Amino acid sequence: MLQKKSLIVIVIVIVNMLMIWPSFAIGAPDTGEQARPVSFDTGSEPLTLARAVELSLTNNQSLAGLQARAEALGAVPTQAGALPDPTLGLNVLNLPTDSFNLDQEPMTQMQVSLSQSFPFPGKRGLKREAAEYEASAAAKTVLDKQLQVVAKVRGSWWQLVYLDRALEIIRQNQDLMRDFVEIAQTKYKVGKGLQQDVLLAQLELSRLLNRLLPLQGMRDASQADLNALMNIDPTQPIRLPSMPPDINLPELPPESTLLMQAVNARPLLAVERERIEAARTRLVLAKKEYYPDFKLGAAYGFRDASNPTGRDLPDLATFRLSINLPIYSGSKQSKAVDQRSNDYFQHKHAFNESLRTIQADITKNHALYQVSREQVSLYGTAIIPQARQTVSAMLSAYQVNKVDFLNVLNTQITLYNAQISYWEALSKAKQSLANLAASVGLEDLYE
Repeated sequence: MLQKKSLIVIVIVIVNMLMIWPSFAIGAPDTGEQARPVSFDTGSEPLTLARAVELSLTNNQSLAGLQARAEALGAVPTQAGALPDPTLGLNVLNLPTDSFNLDQEPMTQMQVSLSQSFPFPGKRGLKREAAEYEASAAAKTVLDKQLQVVAKVRGSWWQLVYLDRALEIIRQNQDLMRDFVEIAQTKYKVGKGLQQDVLLAQLELSRLLNRLLPLQGMRDASQADLNALMNIDPTQPIRLPSMPPDINLPELPPESTLLMQAVNARPLLAVERERIEAARTRLVLAKKEYYPDFKLGAAYGFRDASNPTGRDLPDLATFRLSINLPIYSGSKQSKAVDQRSNDYFQHKHAFNESLRTIQADITKNHALYQVSREQVSLYGTAIIPQARQTVSAMLSAYQVNKVDFLNVLNTQITLYNAQISYWEALSKAKQSLANLAASVGLEDLYE
């Protein structure tokens, strides 16, 4: 009898240890402190395009959030495929309520039980497989987000290049227009010019200032956008390198070739494929729910009472096998199959929609790139050189009174407008190229 009571005490101790074990296993809570963003003084150090891309991939908060989600989903498959936790029980059976004496009745017993649930074969594997597809989709979502962030950074950086060059051209023309004002005033004072020439030059000087102000506002806005992508204070100034940027605009392959590349390389399409497979696996799992799950259990009962002859009664062993009965399949399992079937087709439609969206993006950016590329070539090889020659000839002729001041002024305006349009077209071409690379699924596209 003492041995049986000792066994009961041991069982109680084991149960208590299991109850307090999680506090030791978990240990100190993780503070979850994130890595500090990479610092960069964009005001004193020139920000190259490569450095801007590096900072955005390191510091971008949206990207960091998706990465954390992918890591969280990566821990799900092993959980989904694991068996349910076993159940340990400590029971008192047939205890008389008049005395609560363990020795009074022969059927009174202290019982220790252990049970384990077993899902129908194949269910755990399907749950794990579906979770693996979801984890893989989350990881590929991070890759696609990286492409989108890089495209936005490249676009914002090249927008700053255009605005800086435009502001520089306008300031140079302000200085030049001041020289024109002095020339016109000098000729007017000596009686060889007209007062209207002076007024025209002053008017154009004011128009240049009027054009400068909105461009400066656009630069501040683009600077804030780029800083936000790099997780930097939006008000922090950005200084670009003084060296001319790479103005190479490569010849692109046809749209059909780019679309084939996108089908194979674009992470977004891979994400949709993984989600389709996850939905298909869950559909198979829903059909498996028509089959019952099992639960096995065993118990050992200790008895302290003795029979009328004085002989100790033997302990009792109990074995259990139970299954759940899916008798409400019409309102549960069948509806779950319908749900998962619709979910599967929804993801297939999402894949087709993503494919069409990518195709449209490739077509749009390919066309915008080709137009901007041709404009850059036209401005660089024809319009700007011709405008420079015209300005030089007009200015020489004006100084000897062979042309009027208005013609000189108009040719100079044509020149600086062409210079600004050149950098705007180059910026648009680079932005279209960056967007095209993201649509295809490449970080760099022929650069």
